[in-house]
Amino acid sequence: QVQLVESGGGLVQAGGSLTLSCAASGRTFSNYAMGWFRQAPGKDREFVATINWSGSLTYYADSLKGRFTISRYNTKNTVYLQMNSLKPEDTAVYYCAAKGGTYYYTLSKEYDFWGQGTQVTVSS
Repeated sequence: QVQLVESGGGLVQAGGSLTLSCAASGRTFSNYAMGWFRQAPGKDREFVATINWSGSLTYYADSLKGRFTISRYNTKNTVYLQMNSLKPEDTAVYYCAAKGGTYYYTLSKEYDFWGQGTQVTVSS
């Protein structure tokens, strides 16, 4: 089992920035690709970003490229999501997820473990 705990969410004005963190425990963190997803009220969960086990490969939802950055520090068992130029439509619960493997993964059904989520609210 891998336990994931997100933090860093909150209320921010449009144009502002937030950095989300996801701390992992339970297994060797570097054995897992990591992903961020989000779910807005009344909408399906959607892919945000993913990173491979070493951090050498990343992939983003097209609509978020240039504003969001995913990174990881395996020595800290933590993955981050830096979010800049936030918009009201970025309002959602953000989840991190872990998938055993060496590549990266964009489909939520591929992930094995999920955190509880952290709320991000962007006011206009």
